[in-house]
Parts: sequence; structure tokens; C-alpha cells
Amino acid sequence: METLYTVAAVIAAYLIGSLSFAVIVSRAMGLNDPRSYGSGNPGATNVLRSGNKTAAILTLLLDALKGYVPVLLVVLFGARFGLREGTVALVGLAAFVGHLWPVFFRFQGGKGVATAAGVLLAFNPWLGAATLLTWIIIAGFFRYSSLAALVAAVFAPFYQMLIWDGGPLAGAIVVMSLLLVWRHLPNIQKLIAGKESKLGSKKAPAMAHPPEHAHKHSSHKHSDHGAKP
Repeated sequence: METLYTVAAVIAAYLIGSLSFAVIVSRAMGLNDPRSYGSGNPGATNVLRSGNKTAAILTLLLDALKGYVPVLLVVLFGARFGLREGTVALVGLAAFVGHLWPVFFRFQGGKGVATAAGVLLAFNPWLGAATLLTWIIIAGFFRYSSLAALVAAVFAPFYQMLIWDGGPLAGAIVVMSLLLVWRHLPNIQKLIAGKESKLGSKKAPAMAHPPEHAHKHSSHKHSDHGAKP
């Protein structure tokens, strides 16, 4: 029976995690689909590029809550159903995976930063606070959301294992951190190339402007016409 409860909790957490609030909030507020502009990532940082701060804040809070609430419910009420730390870890991981690969949105999800933060806060409020503080410090100094997320993702497992302990929670955090880094590989390449967008910067929708070589071709043709007698 405990196994059945665990499976049900994990499936419910995945389904909750599959609610892509960047898309839902944008639709509700009459904004463009966040997958159609900027980085194309359905997350709060990209929604902020729309210029609507309210939508970005709502997305951030709801994405964090969908990681926080399922874990908290198991922490508070799981014991009466025989659900222990292993189930807590699996539920947190399931909510996070739901955000990355949401069943309701063709498995095209975000990078999971806010959802991971919600999961960590439910695992251990002090761990969540330490990880969030790490993000805030890096973001404040360098103004790169992706860099802050990468640093926080790397530090979170060490915080857990060095300050608290290992076990199922540490295992789930390691997996989430690895997935976060993997989802940020394009951002890592942009950071190295110096092309990553900073926090608060707006980005035009994809293909809104012709590519650079088209500008060059156009200007070349213009100068050729100007050279004719």
C-alpha cells in the first residue's frame, strides 16, 4: 500500500510540475507566448523580456510553488501513509522533471530554476534560503540569470552534504543540479562568447530582424546601385 501511495504522490507531483505557468500567465494576460521570443524558454526570466514585470513575478512565484507545495504536502501528511524521506525526494524530483518536460505542453518546458528553488525550500528552508542567497549574490554582481542559476546549482548539493547530510534528499538535489546545468548548456556557450543577455534586457522575437549577412548583402547592393552613373 505504501508503494501505491508513493507512486500516486510522484505522478501527482509530475502533473503539477507540468503546469507551465510562463505560458499560462502570458495567455491570461494577453501577452505573446514566451516560447516565441527571447530565449524561447518558458520561464520567468524570459517573460520579463516582454516588459511585463507583473507577469514575470507571477510566473516566478507559481513556478516555485509548484515545486514547493507537492513536497510540503508529503512532508506534513506523508507519515500517516508511511511515506518517508525517499518519497519526499522522489516527489521533489518529479515536480522538477514535470517543469522540464511538461506533459500538457508537448514536453517542451523550461530550465527549472524557480521550481528547483521551491523544491529546495520544501526539503529544508535553510538549504533553500542559502541557495537563493547564492543566486541573488551572483545575479546582483554579474547581472546574468543563467550564471547565477549555474553557480547556485553547483553549490546546492554541497550545502546539503556538508552542512546537513546525504541520503535520498542529497541524491535528488544532485540529479536536479546536473539537469539544471545540462539545460543551461546553450547559456554557457553564450556566456563564453559574451553574447548572453543580462537581467532586464529585452529581446526581439525570433526572426523579427533579418540576419546579419542579409544586412551586409543589402548594404552592398545599395552601394553598387549608388556607384552606377
